[in-house]
Amino acid sequence: MNYLDMDLCEVVELVKQKKVTSEELTRECLDRIKQTESLNALNCVYADEALKRAREIDQRIRRGEDVGVLGGVPIVIKDNINMLDTKTTCSSKFLENYVSPYNATVVQKLLDSGAVVIAKANMDEFAMGSSNENSAFGPVKNPIDPTRVPGGSSGGSACTVASHQCFGALGTDTGGSIREPASFCGVVGLKPTYGRVSRYGVVAFASSLDQVGPLTRSVRDSALLLSVISGADQHDMTTAQTPVDSYLTDIDKGVKGIKIGVPKQFFTDKLNKEVRDALDQALETYKTMGATIVPVDLKSVDTALAVYYIISSAEAASNLARFDGIKYGRRANDYKDLVDLYYKSRTQGFGKEVKRRIMLGNYVLSSGYFDAFYNKAKRVQKVIRQEFLDAFKQCDVILAPTTATVAFKLGEKSQDPVAMYLSDIFTVPVNIAGIPSMSLPCGKNVEGLPIGMQIMAKHFDEKTIFRVANAFEQAKKEAL
Repeated sequence: MNYLDMDLCEVVELVKQKKVTSEELTRECLDRIKQTESLNALNCVYADEALKRAREIDQRIRRGEDVGVLGGVPIVIKDNINMLDTKTTCSSKFLENYVSPYNATVVQKLLDSGAVVIAKANMDEFAMGSSNENSAFGPVKNPIDPTRVPGGSSGGSACTVASHQCFGALGTDTGGSIREPASFCGVVGLKPTYGRVSRYGVVAFASSLDQVGPLTRSVRDSALLLSVISGADQHDMTTAQTPVDSYLTDIDKGVKGIKIGVPKQFFTDKLNKEVRDALDQALETYKTMGATIVPVDLKSVDTALAVYYIISSAEAASNLARFDGIKYGRRANDYKDLVDLYYKSRTQGFGKEVKRRIMLGNYVLSSGYFDAFYNKAKRVQKVIRQEFLDAFKQCDVILAPTTATVAFKLGEKSQDPVAMYLSDIFTVPVNIAGIPSMSLPCGKNVEGLPIGMQIMAKHFDEKTIFRVANAFEQAKKEAL
């Protein structure tokens, strides 16, 4: 039996029923990783450690012990998430030899739930990018078409799930970094509500926007993983005290009576025709299942991209100031004084895109420009957030494209930063508003490349997203 073709929830049940062992699953995943290593999805693979942990879990299962809801199933985490005694590189030369002295909260929750963390995924350096071409360790390739990008910055996490190297992965989403690669690779990616999941132990890009979330092959798997990693954390004061829902409860209730909002600002001439057609078909599917489609207006959403790049770059410049070649990370060997040490260490350690965003961030924070850019962006952020809140008074969820196009060719936009930034045009409003959003496959283009759609909901209403997304996923399966 090929277990790698099964969903996370399916293999969890098989392990519980003792029909397959954790060691068997782990070996299959490690074999698959070797077979598909040309995709460059992973930075580090922990074969020996993973097999040792799998055997320990199998022994506990044989003794009748409760090993947790993920008991024995192999999971991958993005390489900006700390795990004890493993490298956390952020796909940067600056941190290529940094070994973490502790576990991030999400990693500890995975381990407490019985997961086997088998590898860390490649990514855009410090999570800055939309194509996963900014990694110091080479680009990740799209598993459907290796001549194309997988999306970024969690491209490795999406690729490893889509290529069946594992049963689920964690990524981070600051402006679309889970949802865009999910769309390009044909998997399910969720950006939870800001504050739903702890960021403790996750290397910060933009602290007010970053959020950890799952990438999986099904909506139900996403619900299971989110239930594991969610919740308040004393180490992260931005986590909410809002109780964590039982996300698998009511997931099969369907969409009869659900109101789906459609914002005209997302359905513009920027949208590829094949993507538009796939979204229109998805809306028709929802209508046949009993949902009501209502128009909603998000007047200021077109400003979200500018707001995002001001706020995120400003926070990135502040967060990355700690990487100075003194305490940890890459240090230049030849320098004259302290300032020269800073300059050379950062010049040698950071890639081009990271340097670009640090410079942009320092510019908008500088005297004379702070009010004109940063403060104004924060004011507009409040307007965008309120417009989403008003829209959710008219509907239960909002449906929109994840990306304007399917995955583009490797190198196609790497020399044009503005064109690359425009890849995030439909995803960044969600982060600006702090709401949850899921990307799930809704079709394919004529070349067989995946098309993704977003389902957004009000703050801490991931449960409704799962219900609406699962209904569509099941309808698509029944139609095959």
